[in-house]
Amino acid sequence: MSNVEEITIRDSMIRLGQLLKLANLVEDGVEAAELIKNGLVKVNGEIDDRRGRQLHNGDTVTVNGQTVKVAAPEA
Repeated sequence: MSNVEEITIRDSMIRLGQLLKLANLVEDGVEAAELIKNGLVKVNGEIDDRRGRQLHNGDTVTVNGQTVKVAAPEA
């Protein structure tokens, strides 16, 4: 597996489509929606087709061989 980049978020949760944009894995929401709809995005190692999927601290997202990990502030 390649290096995992941590993406720090402001709140305790972020939606999958938003994270893809924040992590610069996609150009825009349209590209995010297409990748997710076509089963090309994995959340915690499993394909997830829900753009609104809620991600929390420690969740990982993989797309095009790049993996990022959600880093949320302590509650």
